[in-house]
Amino acid sequence: MADKQTTATADEELKAVANEHDFWHADWGFVVIVALMSAGVFAGTSMYYNYGVGAFNEVAIVAMLKAGMTGGSYGAAAAFGASFLFARILEGSLVGILDLGGSILTGVGIGIPAILLSVGAKPLVANFGLALLTGAVLGIIIGVIIFLVRKFTINQSNATFGADVMMGAGNQTGRFLGPLIILSAVTASIPIGIGSTIGAALFYAWKKPIPGGAIIGAMIMGFFFPVKL
Repeated sequence: MADKQTTATADEELKAVANEHDFWHADWGFVVIVALMSAGVFAGTSMYYNYGVGAFNEVAIVAMLKAGMTGGSYGAAAAFGASFLFARILEGSLVGILDLGGSILTGVGIGIPAILLSVGAKPLVANFGLALLTGAVLGIIIGVIIFLVRKFTINQSNATFGADVMMGAGNQTGRFLGPLIILSAVTASIPIGIGSTIGAALFYAWKKPIPGGAIIGAMIMGFFFPVKL
């Protein structure tokens, strides 16, 4: 009986040691997975930039990037995506769960490409191979940041470090962009402002991101009532 218990204990210890070095339980495994997902999402954005299909996100959020591609202003997409990415990295570091929708799909897939396009780094988005590499590098950076923050903060203490406050911070940040987009549309022309307001109201009723509705409404009215340059 004692021999069986000793054997069982030894097996459990061996399994614990194996789990520590197993890919699915290792810290470096998380970094690799985030890098692969980021590479795929960023490459999808590259396909959307070149061919109009392939973006991994909701239509309303992709519309922000589309607005920048057609109008040349990537401010809304960059601010919306970057705010999500920043909030989700902090949230993931604190609670140990990375929100893929906010961090990778919106942050890496929309926010960072918008920033790169706005500063003239078009090849990193337009070239599919470079897009894969860029996404992978971004994923490695995100994974390493989360790992280091957890290693030197959460793992050293039992405190939550405000994790309960950070949950959903990206969503709250993005909501402030809606009124700003509507104001910008109104300054462009009255019809575009009306379209932006209607779009924002509809998306609010459908419980979708208001900025996406404001942009789509402005684009539709801008098509029928173009602004003369």
